[in-house]
Amino acid sequence: MHRVLFALALPALSLRAFAEDPRSLNELLEPIRAKHKLPALAAVVVTVEGVEESGAVGSRRAGKDEPVTKDDLWHLGSCGKAMTATMVARLVEQGKLKWTTTLGEVFPKLKDSMDAGWRGVTLEQLLANRGGAPADLGRDGLWGKLWACKGTPVEAREMLLEGVVVHPPEYPPGTKFLYSNANFAIAGHVAETVTGEAWEVLMKREVFAPLGITTAGFGAPGKPGDKADQPRGHDAKGAPVEPGPAADNPVAIGPAGIIHMSLPDWGRFAAAHFRGDHGDAVKGADGKLFLKPESWKKLHTAPGDDYAMGWGTGVRGGYAKGNGKGDAGHILTHNGSNTMWYCMAWLAPEREFAVLITTNIGGDEAAKATDEASKAVVEDWCKRAHK
Repeated sequence: MHRVLFALALPALSLRAFAEDPRSLNELLEPIRAKHKLPALAAVVVTVEGVEESGAVGSRRAGKDEPVTKDDLWHLGSCGKAMTATMVARLVEQGKLKWTTTLGEVFPKLKDSMDAGWRGVTLEQLLANRGGAPADLGRDGLWGKLWACKGTPVEAREMLLEGVVVHPPEYPPGTKFLYSNANFAIAGHVAETVTGEAWEVLMKREVFAPLGITTAGFGAPGKPGDKADQPRGHDAKGAPVEPGPAADNPVAIGPAGIIHMSLPDWGRFAAAHFRGDHGDAVKGADGKLFLKPESWKKLHTAPGDDYAMGWGTGVRGGYAKGNGKGDAGHILTHNGSNTMWYCMAWLAPEREFAVLITTNIGGDEAAKATDEASKAVVEDWCKRAHK
């Protein structure tokens, strides 16, 4: 999953018409899509002014004459981790949770079955992938049980928690980084257990609605049918996969990455983060501050290993700060894939812009293509925007 319309929401984030630019972003994307034999490839450039450029090339289904559009919905995989962390930050500010909330406090009924090593694990550790959860959920057949679970999403996440904490953590929590979907699934289950509301409900209320995101949903986008109403994910053989349970990961790991939305809406989320990191006052639909400065800092500060809460962090020259020799700025980045889609986010807070890339197939070629497209779009935009 990782290697590495509310008009008042985000008032400075207006949508610009890409038609103002005589050169289509599609001209950059199409050769890359064709080279890597992807069904489709799409990208958006977002600044404080809104969507500066967007493009989408290829087909919703391989071999079909069903062109993708700039308003289509895309599965974001593990790029949803930052969204879960953002939701938790909102609940922390509301006093419903603390970063230091522990599993032992939230799940006292598991005191007899939970290994003692888990009792002191905090939300903060889970969301930084330092909580001790395993990368692989196959032990005791747990992954298969999660696929077969017929209960509610909340019950599925409860099953995941109980299946993980019966064994000792993979390492002493807080001592190292290990990328794990289970860390985020458990963090999401902490939030829904404390509030009594499902993670899906919390995401809509605390993140999507305040930021003016109207296209978000869970699982693969679209409805099954002879005509593809939205892009389809594609399996390892390049065959399209119809929306349904088999088109995504089980809901048990929802907080780790089963969200889909349009590129403009993903841009709203990205803009909130680079603006918040930059020190801007990001306000929600209610006109109130979406998050306080200290919350943005918490979300974007890596306790170690360059991984913050759903974001990879680092320093890049050139585009991340300026075009001068020696200019270097910090970046936030993440990729995501459920093996049938692939996406990549690059945020440059000091320059207040982001480039988001997505394709409707997974695998190595998708990873190479999104890397190549990211570089091409970033370099092109910086060159033209700062002549």
